[in-house]
Amino acid sequence: MRSKLFTFVFSILLTLPAWAQKEVYDIIPQPQTISIDAKGRMLDISEATPIQERQDPKIANAEGWRLTVDKQGITLEGSTDAGIFYARQALRQIMAGKPSQLPYAVVESAPRFAYRGMHLDICRHFFGKDVVKSYLDMMALHGMNTLHWHLTEDQGWRIEIKKWPRLTQIGAWRDRTVIGRNMGLYDRTMHGGYYTQKDIREIVDYAAQRHITIIPEIDMPGHMVAALTAYPELGCTGGPYEVWPDWGVSEDILCAGNPRVYQFLEDVLTEVMALFPSKIIHLGGDEAPKVRWKSCPRCQQKIRDEHLEGNASYPAEERLQGYMVRRMEQFLSQHGRVLMGWDEIMYCDVPKTSVIMNWRDSQGIDDPAQKGFDVVRTPNSTLYFDYYQIPSGEWTNTTLIGGYSPLDKVYNYEPVADSLTTEQKAHVLGVQANLWTEYIGSADLIEYQVLPRMAALAEVQWVSPGQKDYDHFMQRLPRLLGIYQEEGWHYCKYALRK
Repeated sequence: MRSKLFTFVFSILLTLPAWAQKEVYDIIPQPQTISIDAKGRMLDISEATPIQERQDPKIANAEGWRLTVDKQGITLEGSTDAGIFYARQALRQIMAGKPSQLPYAVVESAPRFAYRGMHLDICRHFFGKDVVKSYLDMMALHGMNTLHWHLTEDQGWRIEIKKWPRLTQIGAWRDRTVIGRNMGLYDRTMHGGYYTQKDIREIVDYAAQRHITIIPEIDMPGHMVAALTAYPELGCTGGPYEVWPDWGVSEDILCAGNPRVYQFLEDVLTEVMALFPSKIIHLGGDEAPKVRWKSCPRCQQKIRDEHLEGNASYPAEERLQGYMVRRMEQFLSQHGRVLMGWDEIMYCDVPKTSVIMNWRDSQGIDDPAQKGFDVVRTPNSTLYFDYYQIPSGEWTNTTLIGGYSPLDKVYNYEPVADSLTTEQKAHVLGVQANLWTEYIGSADLIEYQVLPRMAALAEVQWVSPGQKDYDHFMQRLPRLLGIYQEEGWHYCKYALRK
């Protein structure tokens, strides 16, 4: 009897470690499958442990990966270099726990969405190359493949355009910046900077090494005060203008009735396309008041020339923006590129080949997917990472934009509504979070605002809803936090409270 009991207990002790050691492979994003060796065999880990990387064309998803631990060592596989790269990131997390042994296992995963993005605004506050590269490193760790880089704004033009040199000579600098929320008080500090074309190429190459595509945004017709300051003739009034020291939306936008404006835009986009190999080019299209156009003789003449008739719900000036956007879409298309814009361009009669970035989820607008557009979800109510991540009663920094999007809200966001048809669901390319920098003036605060929410977003981007579990996510998060600490990245510790 005693012998049978001993045999039974011993058999449990043999099998329990293999079951328990599955947690070693519980990383972020959560893998699709973790298959532990039934015999409970273990691999001793040391600096001499062999690590192999190889391609396996049988892995269906181009970014899918497989990690195998067996007597041969550790093998990282993908059907492409990107898949192998993500397997490498998975191994980095696994090894962050500094295991002395790993159970034999096969771990596999593939992303839910092809577009997995983060946005970075470097216009309101400028940040140098090293900050952008660090941001790309954070994205790579979290399995993200697209940086939406916001390069032009009212408060500063940040990309060198050789044919229009005053854009950076003048438009990249403002002589003061408003304090707080447009209080009417200003500092007396010159602020600015820009990236040379050499800088851009260096950053694009750095991103490509991490399998990240950079989509540049050149906003139009609004958010152009910096450009108007450099070239006042591009505006309806002719100026004078100044690089805007305030936050918000300016009524001064490009003059849609001026032929020189279209030459300017084509020149800018020609140089942008030469720098960025991305298939998609973002042209903004948001928050463009038509106050100036309504009283501008050239804009009104353009409306008549193009027969842009309006009505009570859609004035002629709105149709004039549609004319400008469509004209630029055609220019991009002639060069093999695709237009992306904020969801306002949906109402500009753009072709269905355009990609819509859906940000106004709380304002009752149409769903682009239902209208037949490919769409990237980036709802301001949930995925604006410049919003607070701690409750209002405990805010210590009162100069952020003021929304509230804690870690669990990000984690539980679902970009594909059940109400969509199967065809409409296929239009949802992916999801990204945005970081606007009106109130973010340091690299430390960039890190703090996106971490650890970037980890929650990664699960939205990679993991199907049926596999997600917030409590389990929180159990897996400490290993990532350890990597943040090793990298010297700041993160919001309050967000980890339950």
